[in-house]
Amino acid sequence: MKNVAILVPETAIIEAVADPRYVFTAVNEFLKATGRDPLFNVQLVGMTPEVKVTNGIFSVHVDALLSTARKPDLVIIPALSGNMTHAVRMNKEMIPWINKWYKAGAEVASLCVGAFLLAESGLLKGKACSTHWLFANEFRTMYPDIELTDDRIVTEQSGIYTSGGANSYWNLLLYLVEKYTTREIAIYTAKLFVLDMERSSQSPFTVFKGQKEHNDQEIAAVQEFIETNYHEKWSVDELAEKFSIARRTFERRFKKATNNTILEYWQRVKIEAAKRQLELSRKTIGEVMYEVGYNDTKAFRDIFKKVTSMSPIEYRTKYNKEAVG
Repeated sequence: MKNVAILVPETAIIEAVADPRYVFTAVNEFLKATGRDPLFNVQLVGMTPEVKVTNGIFSVHVDALLSTARKPDLVIIPALSGNMTHAVRMNKEMIPWINKWYKAGAEVASLCVGAFLLAESGLLKGKACSTHWLFANEFRTMYPDIELTDDRIVTEQSGIYTSGGANSYWNLLLYLVEKYTTREIAIYTAKLFVLDMERSSQSPFTVFKGQKEHNDQEIAAVQEFIETNYHEKWSVDELAEKFSIARRTFERRFKKATNNTILEYWQRVKIEAAKRQLELSRKTIGEVMYEVGYNDTKAFRDIFKKVTSMSPIEYRTKYNKEAVG
């Protein structure tokens, strides 16, 4: 039997507590129905016997406290809500417990922005992880020594797992089911919950907003200029001259402030503008391409796919049925 401890932090998102419990208990029922022994002992573990979540609308009655829980083989950290700094601070009592059992051989998985609590434990230092794309800038600011992979749905390294944003944690749950059972059972679980188990990127869902949480006012002015004039052609040298910053200093400061090179930032702004056009207008792919400042169809398609993991045509088909029809 595998002991699965689903933590119930203060400010937890209720679905991120209930869904993993549902998955592992459903797998047990499937195993029993096919003449096999159930595999998972699932416990909800909290700091107090009752944890109120979603601004007190729901209460979770845990199965065990941190001090009484069974030795876990797998620890699941659900998504948090609200201000992440505050949420992490409220749940610091869980961090020594997570570290203790990881060192004792347990694996640890964070769902969505549960990655903030996992990062606070120190277990992600030097490792790659994923979280909700909306919180990527905040995560990088709080934990600059952790490699954040914005587009990934699931990461795994040294017995530590993370998932991308919101419902993408279902893909991590399927991944764990397959790891602990078989491919057959993972496929059955995907069918039972009507899930696409091969989804590997959250890029198609990402809305690029740039990194604005820094104190470099000159770079902020450059960002505003790029976002206003993204359809024009400016070289890095011309931008550096316009803002009276030496090129090497300019590139270094821009990368430090935004976590993007100047070219990457300009491309992301262009592609975000193109995405909005493809979602909301009936313009052709060529018209959209020209409006955001590209003249080379192949270059536009390649960069669009690099950013979104989809071609412009695939993106329009997914998000603008009227234009496709």
